[in-house]
Amino acid sequence: MKFGFVMPPSAMFDMAQFSKEAEEAGWDGIFAAHAMWGTDTMLCLTVAAVHTERIRLGTMLTPLSTMRPWKLAMEVATLDNLSNGRTILTVGMGAPDIGFAEFGEETDLRTRAELVDEGIDIMTKLWRQEAFEHKGKHYQIDLKSRNNWICQPLQQPHPPLWVVGAWPRPKSMGRALRCTGLVPCIKEKGQRGRPATPDEVSEMRSWLIERDTNMSSYDIVIEGMTYGQSTAQSQDTIQLWVDVGATWWIESMWGVTSSEKWWEKMRSGPPRGAHS
Repeated sequence: MKFGFVMPPSAMFDMAQFSKEAEEAGWDGIFAAHAMWGTDTMLCLTVAAVHTERIRLGTMLTPLSTMRPWKLAMEVATLDNLSNGRTILTVGMGAPDIGFAEFGEETDLRTRAELVDEGIDIMTKLWRQEAFEHKGKHYQIDLKSRNNWICQPLQQPHPPLWVVGAWPRPKSMGRALRCTGLVPCIKEKGQRGRPATPDEVSEMRSWLIERDTNMSSYDIVIEGMTYGQSTAQSQDTIQLWVDVGATWWIESMWGVTSSEKWWEKMRSGPPRGAHS
């Protein structure tokens, strides 16, 4: 099990210090939200890259339907080189209430899903340096004769690409098959999405295995909060996810309004225990 920490928005203005302390505290990754308007996530992660040596640098998460996939692929590849191969990209459809309508972005769920699917295909082909032609509903790209690639990520075939997968939705889970990591959620018909339970994650993992996913190199990423728990409680929480095959725990303190408490938790280090 590896341990990541989602940074509070305020830490983006002190990225050098936050990332250095997180690395010293033993976290395996730090993750930044990708907002519609605010500090630039990729620039902030670049600052973190030049002030750290080991810790992974990722997004949690990037609403891919609002991005030009070729520009995002370029930014990720550049960060991957600057960080010596430490970049992780997490994508999903995002939450429209963070400003989609206000900025004129697509709000229809089906259309956003189409944009995410096309975006994943385009980015992975660009990272793999493939000459290709993409004729999608939303993007038209002709790179059949391209032979002068200059934006290759250091990690090959590409940096870890995690995606939100909704269970039991076949199309959403099929999207997870095309990526290298799953951020599980549950989306039952007519219901709002919710976090998955360990038993549901076990079902999702079995579904992936049945379709020949190589789980030895596939991440199952759990977001949650151990802040406020005792050491024993934290370790019990983590063990539940270890037992069903989760590979990353991402400490996400979205309900905590005090940035000082985020810093306090980060400095206390991950709830690693016997799960190193």
